[in-house]
Amino acid sequence: MFCMPRLYALGLFLVCSLLATPGMAADGASVTVFAAASLKNAMDDVATVYETRHPHTDVKISYAGSSTLARQIEAGAPADVYVSANERWMDQLQDDGLIQADSRRDLLRNDLVLVAPEGSNIQIAMTDPLDLAAALPQGRYLAMADTRGVPAGIYGRQALQHLGAWHDVSQRIAQAEDVRAALALVARGEAPLGIVYASDALAEDDVRVVARFPGDTHKPIVYPAALTRQADSSAAAGFLRFLSTPQAAERFQRWGFQAVAESH
Repeated sequence: MFCMPRLYALGLFLVCSLLATPGMAADGASVTVFAAASLKNAMDDVATVYETRHPHTDVKISYAGSSTLARQIEAGAPADVYVSANERWMDQLQDDGLIQADSRRDLLRNDLVLVAPEGSNIQIAMTDPLDLAAALPQGRYLAMADTRGVPAGIYGRQALQHLGAWHDVSQRIAQAEDVRAALALVARGEAPLGIVYASDALAEDDVRVVARFPGDTHKPIVYPAALTRQADSSAAAGFLRFLSTPQAAERFQRWGFQAVAESH
């Protein structure tokens, strides 16, 4: 039977042993990432690579429209890293002091494309002006992310306005909550055409690219990333740094994105 001094000594030994075990300080660390819906496949891939290299860190990712995620952060949602599909929502959070400004970096770029269901025979030339309304069958709608708040929808509206097509199609748009929802409408054949990112088209086998919007028809599609104000763990900072490494860039490029910056 152990006496109390021996029990105390044994307990102290076990605690010290655990604290001295390599990697124990990081055990159970988690990083909560809020990322634009268009990043789903690529970010899942990158997170898997990161977790393989850092087995004591759990990366949890929530996907939605950049505007939705920004509003959730404004409301106090517990995010550590925010990755937006445009600069507008990151700027807003920065102006409100809700991100760590010195951690902000431009991470990725993307292109905008017009897609149709894989079995569709629709052909459209990306001319200026663009007669997109004529290509839409009677009573059918163009699928887009919310053109007022979601980056993909905002870029799409800019492109259609630049090409002179917005006036004719603005009343024939099926607006979805985010770009992946718009993509799904086309993939299921519920919409004959849709405007999404090139990376989305690559991720969905049931759609095909009909045309690519020239880069000068809309603002540059840039994905900034930053730590939120409440992020205080080394794990969150480490994951954000990893997003700019060549290893992460390779995965992003595999899913149709262009890396803005790489670091070692």
